[in-house]
Amino acid sequence: MAATTTRTLELLSLLQSHRHWSARELVDRLGVSERTLRRDVERLRELGYGIESMRGSAGGYRLEAGTGLPPLLLTDDEGVAIAVGLRSQATAGLRGAEHTTLSALAKIEQVLPPALRRRIGALASHATVGGGGRGSARDGTVARPTPEIDTDLLGLVALACRDSERLRFSYTDAAGQASARIVEPYRLVPVARRWYLLAWDRQREDWRTFRLDRISDVFQTRVHFEPRPMTDEAARARVETALRYRDRSVRARVIIDLPKAELVEHLGWYGRDVVADGPSRSVWPLEADYVENLVMALMWVPRGIRYRVEGPPEVLEFLAEQAERFAAAGGVTPA
Repeated sequence: MAATTTRTLELLSLLQSHRHWSARELVDRLGVSERTLRRDVERLRELGYGIESMRGSAGGYRLEAGTGLPPLLLTDDEGVAIAVGLRSQATAGLRGAEHTTLSALAKIEQVLPPALRRRIGALASHATVGGGGRGSARDGTVARPTPEIDTDLLGLVALACRDSERLRFSYTDAAGQASARIVEPYRLVPVARRWYLLAWDRQREDWRTFRLDRISDVFQTRVHFEPRPMTDEAARARVETALRYRDRSVRARVIIDLPKAELVEHLGWYGRDVVADGPSRSVWPLEADYVENLVMALMWVPRGIRYRVEGPPEVLEFLAEQAERFAAAGGVTPA
């Protein structure tokens, strides 16, 4: 009996995952005879599932809508997605349907395995909610393609936020530069159909915002930390401010002929993002809201040290213009 039930549930799962199956495909998938397949189809019909049979060379079976709602089979990820959505809706309030929302949520969470319930709880309690944010269709801009997010990654990061556990991961920024990070994760914030992690970067000693689809090779350290106080509203505001700044900011890389340790010692706090480029050279990434502000930072490069700037044309053109002006101001004729 157990084998029959298992096989029938497997048949139901196949019918729910594909619009149409030929009888031969189902027989091969289930490893049964056509007679047994027909019996299993009849069992599902008795349970209230509308299953249409089609004869001929293109014949087979398909699941159709019925007059009532029969039981559904869900994968782990589907169960998590539905439960998180119901929790969010219950919190936001669905006018006239508060009771049914909570009732549906209770039924789903009652049958979920403990590991999935923990993932749902972490996502619900450590992911802020809000409007569409910048870049949504409602603000008149063209919606950008939404990057795919690994649900396991989303759940893992949410659990780390809830449990105040440090994470190590690789991160690739918008310029394609990869770096290793050690962070204290605080909140997951969805903005414009993307997920962002707000975390305290232990190496930069400051708050940083990470796009989840750019995170890889996550390692759970099992090391816990004391979370810094911050409200959900403040977390969302911090992420949105960081994203607005990135949208309008200008970036450049300064390659400097100095070892990293010496340059960091010279720059102090402003050298927190410096990375080594070999034993005797460093890369100093710069970012500012205007070209003028970015170029001003070049005055911090130690006098007499050779350096080269890599950046967008507007930065390089501005540097060339200023070089001529400086030369003229000092009474020097450019070579």
